[in-house]
Amino acid sequence: MGDKSVRNAVRPYTGARLWAWSHGWQFWLIIALPLAYIVIFCYVPMGGILMAFKDYSPRRGIWQSPWVGLKWFKQFVTTPSGLTVIVNTLRLGFYSLIAGFPIPILLAVALNEIRSLHFKKTVQMVTYAPYFISVVVMVGMLMQLTDLRIGIINRIITILGGQPVNFFGEARIFPHLYVWSGIWQTMGYSSIIYIAALAGVSKETQEAAVVDGASRVQRIWHVDLPAIRPTIVILLIFNCGSIMSIGFEKTYLMQNPINMATAEVISTFVYKVGLQNANYSFSTAVGLFNSVVGFVLMVAVNQISKKLTDTSVW
Repeated sequence: MGDKSVRNAVRPYTGARLWAWSHGWQFWLIIALPLAYIVIFCYVPMGGILMAFKDYSPRRGIWQSPWVGLKWFKQFVTTPSGLTVIVNTLRLGFYSLIAGFPIPILLAVALNEIRSLHFKKTVQMVTYAPYFISVVVMVGMLMQLTDLRIGIINRIITILGGQPVNFFGEARIFPHLYVWSGIWQTMGYSSIIYIAALAGVSKETQEAAVVDGASRVQRIWHVDLPAIRPTIVILLIFNCGSIMSIGFEKTYLMQNPINMATAEVISTFVYKVGLQNANYSFSTAVGLFNSVVGFVLMVAVNQISKKLTDTSVW
């Protein structure tokens, strides 16, 4: 009697679910391809992480290759070349974060204060446009602008009485060239989310600040920035999590034998060791190390943010 009553109770619920599935097929059809893409290209390849703990041989395959534990991780963090790569990656990551994170916020605040709609749209177009330039084209532009003989930057330096500078031939200049060219290319596009957040700032609060006699700078500091602080904090957490994720394409294109001391980062190191030298286990271990460090940084910054500002990703 009890089992029959349970079946009778479950049957309407099951029927309702089937009805929902049958009438919501458009939704499942829409997400089918993206879901399949994520599963096939993001989750299934994660099984290859096992190569980081094995002496992988293509002939034997992942499962038959001998287990070596943390051998490749120890080799990476104890060799001079591995330490140099880690230091270079952290240097570029922190430099990009410290120099590049505040600039889109300042640009968004400045654009929000512009009253001329025509001038505002012009500035937005000029600052957004570099984002859509190909990395290859952008690096080519840098090489032309900084060329020793025909580069406009060296021409200006020569006219002012200085000596031409080999920007791509000096290792100490590479971090500055990489970071500031990246800021120029992405600051306009990165400011979009802050502009959208500023558009939601309460007009009543701004008007109250004007009535109280607050200057423009005071309104920005005490009204606008506190209103978009949650957005700033969330994006800061994500940016801290990507400190180790220095892009491969731009770094590889800007490298040469002279600046390699500061230009070699984890992404290019993995490419050279894994694909060019066919050391798949070692490169997998380096890539996994990079991902784990980035994840730990993100979790740590998220926890600190939760305690200090009550804003966090989770």
